[in-house]
Amino acid sequence: MEQTINHVFRNRVQEYQNRLSVEKKRNGRWEQATWNQYYERSRALGLGLYKLGVRKGDRVCIVSSSRLEWIYADMGILSIGGIVVPIYHSLLDEEVRYYINNSGARWIIVEDRTQCEKALYASRKGAVIEKIVIMDTVGCELDEKMIAYDALMEIGREVHEEDSALYDRLIDEITQDDIATYIYTPGTTGIPKGAMISHGNIMASMRVLDALDPPLCDETDTAVGFLPLAHAYERITVHFYTMYRGVTKHYAERLETLPDDIRDKKPTIMFAVPQFLERIYRGILLSVSEEPVVKQRIFTWAQRIGSEVSRCRREGGRTPLLLKLRYRIAYELIFKKLRDALGGNIRWIGVTGAPTPREVIEFFNSAGVFILEGYSMTESCTFVALNTPDDSKAGSAGRPLQGIDLKIADDGEILIKGDTLFKGYWGLEKESREAFTDDGYFHTGDIGIFTVDRFLIITDRKKDLIITSAGKNIAPQKIENLFRINPLFSQFVVFGDRRKYLIALVNINTEIASQIADQHGIHCDEPSDLLSNKDFITLVDQMVDEMNNQLAPFEAIKRYRIIETEFSKDTGELSASSKIKRNSIYTKYIDIIESMYRD
Repeated sequence: MEQTINHVFRNRVQEYQNRLSVEKKRNGRWEQATWNQYYERSRALGLGLYKLGVRKGDRVCIVSSSRLEWIYADMGILSIGGIVVPIYHSLLDEEVRYYINNSGARWIIVEDRTQCEKALYASRKGAVIEKIVIMDTVGCELDEKMIAYDALMEIGREVHEEDSALYDRLIDEITQDDIATYIYTPGTTGIPKGAMISHGNIMASMRVLDALDPPLCDETDTAVGFLPLAHAYERITVHFYTMYRGVTKHYAERLETLPDDIRDKKPTIMFAVPQFLERIYRGILLSVSEEPVVKQRIFTWAQRIGSEVSRCRREGGRTPLLLKLRYRIAYELIFKKLRDALGGNIRWIGVTGAPTPREVIEFFNSAGVFILEGYSMTESCTFVALNTPDDSKAGSAGRPLQGIDLKIADDGEILIKGDTLFKGYWGLEKESREAFTDDGYFHTGDIGIFTVDRFLIITDRKKDLIITSAGKNIAPQKIENLFRINPLFSQFVVFGDRRKYLIALVNINTEIASQIADQHGIHCDEPSDLLSNKDFITLVDQMVDEMNNQLAPFEAIKRYRIIETEFSKDTGELSASSKIKRNSIYTKYIDIIESMYRD
């Protein structure tokens, strides 16, 4: 049995050898690596670091966007027993300093000059750094503390020539109990904590996913990736699991080129977050709103037919002949366009991170693109519950996977037990103990329920749960997801804890606002001027009222304010993984929030 992800990597290389393994689009062209090339480059990088002094248990940070050098470094570090500390390349200098300092990493691998400056800042602020490895040295003045990535690989190749058995010996010295990586939690509240994930946790995750019958994927599949490799979901469920199954991976150049990259590579499977699906769906709704009324009615009809067919598939019953005939028409008129935009071969898209609105899931399912919505978190390594093509319930996170024990505590919190669970938080013994119950279940901090047939439904974050002054318990994510279906609202954040009613802070998509204004004869010199235009605000009021009609009276948004500046990572309102930092937004806009309760 394969004991570590290093064993998996070595075995797949022996099996597939010169077959294409992975490629990344950069500067408009695809950079490729066969399985043999992938292994040789990872070995060179790993042995180069070994020559620099990296030993089993030492931490090495990677500060870079997703590129082939990232995964070579990842597998190289793991293979010599090092602990990989991935850091989002979008983080600010002080945040990077915290990760480096907190993890105790003395070797830092950076992408370019910009990321090198962050490592140097950390060094000036007291972090003990022995060497900075730079992938792209353009504009960098190398000193004795720096080395070019390619030069380090050449050192590693020389080490291999001197002792060709060294790399295999280092791989075989690693056990399941050894820590493979620290993955820091997003830090939506408090300071980021480094979740210690062992090789055993990773391999347990592979076995949990591999136990699904039929398998999710195999060596005939191809995947297009676009999430940052620093993201736990992208790294463990996508990077490691697709390696485990022999899938060929293509990493998109960037978000702006993703549609073209998908059409180019025609993937059979993809992994995403809900925002990706919502963005596509909102774009389709917007384009339909600009069509003649007849086409809008056809779209609405097709959506209804698609939902009926999806329901028949979920319930395992026969689809009536007349409904089949109608669906064929709906597919050719509407749904085929979505499938073609995703390359034409896509079978499913795995999604986690937040609840996906039901309308969005139904729409993709209607196009023959199944949405594998599941439940996972950094500390669980991969999915602990998952909807599969053969066993699903819309609006749920699926059933618990084999080997995972899920239960609901008396206060509604979801608790997890299983071999995929992390080993605790680095350097935080008290927090690590408090993360688990006395009988070994992990506190997820999420609120949920089980249906009669054991499908898990996530209702909210425990700390985000709003309790009004009237004692009503309200899940803000449910309301926020509903409003974000409207393409006008790019962000919608709800508040109201211990208050009489709910209020919201809203970001408006000005491009869509301009189109809506044109349709209603409202004219402004600049799109941003609409945000203070009385006639346009009246339209927004109407949209909010329409959404409120779909909510219980105590869930309705009584007041809202438009925030002209987008919530972002740079300004501290979003985490590195693009999750809303509710407390940060509340603190920053406290005066505006209070005004909505005073008026």
